Amino acid sequence: MEYKQVSTAGGTRTVRIAGPESRHVVLLLPGLDDRPDVFDGVSERLHNSDLKTVAVEDARGLDGDAMVAILDELSLPWVHLVGNREGAELAWTLAARTFGRFASLVACDRGHPAVADQDGVVRASDCSPVELPTTIVIGSSLKRASADGSGRLVYSDFRVVQLDGVGNIPSDATAELATEIALRTNPW
Repeated sequence: MEYKQVSTAGGTRTVRIAGPESRHVVLLLPGLDDRPDVFDGVSERLHNSDLKTVAVEDARGLDGDAMVAILDELSLPWVHLVGNREGAELAWTLAARTFGRFASLVACDRGHPAVADQDGVVRASDCSPVELPTTIVIGSSLKRASADGSGRLVYSDFRVVQLDGVGNIPSDATAELATEIALRTNPW
């Protein structure tokens, strides 16, 4: 695994780059309370599927412009987005506002920001619909209604995968998440 320091307007970020040379790269965005190695098990499985991974160690303070700057510095014109909780919120926003940089979206425990969550909170009413094949993987922290409601704001193939009793999807459902990501990266 290669650790690389990437400069953005908000400061320097550490990313973990690993896996085979591949035209398919998966960008992994953690939640705010996730450990830097939260995606290591998922990444290992993705490497066995001939996918390269780029994992941001800390997503605090990242926005769309900073993420595009990271992709530009790493010379990654096209990636598959995966986010966990707050990282998924960022992924939804990136997918909605940055046309042509992303091939698919897998969001863990977060619905589209313009759909009310289980507490009735709409995080970003101005967030546009997403035109990417999208999968929402839900564990114990997202209600099914919020995930299903996100489907009206996805103008492409849309799936919801429910994993009952799973607290933190990347660490507690490694195989299941890796499978959903691999399915989204396959162009068939």
